[in-house]
Amino acid sequence: MTPRFTISNALAADLTTIERARGFLDAATLSEQWIRRMSAEALVLEAHHTTHIEGTQLTWDQAQRLMAGESVPEADPDDTRELLNYRRAFDLVAEYLGSGQPITEGLVREIHARLVAGVRGGTADPGRYRRVQNYVANAVTKAVIYTPPPAPAVPGMMAELVGWLNDYGSVHPVLAAGVAQFQLVHIHPFVDGNGRTSRLLSTLCLYRAGYDFKRLFTISAYYDRDRVQFYRTLQSVREQGLDLTPWLEYFVHGLATQMQEVTARGKQVIRLDVLVQQQALNERQAVALGWVLERDKLTIADYARLCPQTNRRTLQRDLKIMVEKCVLAEQGVGETDPNKCYVLAPQQLKEL
Repeated sequence: MTPRFTISNALAADLTTIERARGFLDAATLSEQWIRRMSAEALVLEAHHTTHIEGTQLTWDQAQRLMAGESVPEADPDDTRELLNYRRAFDLVAEYLGSGQPITEGLVREIHARLVAGVRGGTADPGRYRRVQNYVANAVTKAVIYTPPPAPAVPGMMAELVGWLNDYGSVHPVLAAGVAQFQLVHIHPFVDGNGRTSRLLSTLCLYRAGYDFKRLFTISAYYDRDRVQFYRTLQSVREQGLDLTPWLEYFVHGLATQMQEVTARGKQVIRLDVLVQQQALNERQAVALGWVLERDKLTIADYARLCPQTNRRTLQRDLKIMVEKCVLAEQGVGETDPNKCYVLAPQQLKEL
């Protein structure tokens, strides 16, 4: 296969943004604890959003609890299974990356098998290419908007895609990942679960090429923000004679947006470490400051939840010291004010 696309100004600009973010993350001194926490959160976010795109109704809180191993009896069993299936499929990708092996059709089929195992009545035929014609329909009107290639063409097209992914020549790796995502959806090789499989295959391609960004990004969150635009952009490629330029612009811009957000959070972490050292803050105060940097404000109730083993008087003293050191500023009057909270002091805001 030879994908057709043009390196537009928008594509070039977003690729530059991505490379800068990659350079920042490679060079930045970020705490291992923070990276572990944020990559774990990114995994939950990706599982939540990639399945939400396909129609699951889990809340963010339910997704967090399920991925933490808790029982959520009020959740739909199929939704629960789909979310947890994503983790099993991601674990497969992580194992594969450590092996250094090429991408194979068997790997793609196993990713699919793990994603759809035991859900939606068992009709997805896990890990097997479809043997029937399928269709893509509008979720509301049910009108057919895309008819994939006939079933007998699927094995050959998948072999071609996998061959290209193992040798895509001078194509930028980020663009190759975007091509992989579109092409798998275009072939629609499985009865169901093609979207989830395509997004995880794209992630695999990025990781494999060294664009894992410490596993801190969540590309499906970008798609889930505006699913209409996501599907419209995929469809536009077919309407333009399989010119992938509009899809790749959308795909790369989504990743660039994610990486800008990750970079901003990384810079906040670096600023946090500097402030903790400069002001000789204790461990509790460092936690409080981290909360303020991420969420803009902190109440005494928030602080009590963050430090459940510490009495309220000690926590209040911690906050008073941080105000005296001009790290935080108070908003609200008196300890009894229900709206009282702590925000970053003006002197610190200037440094961000």
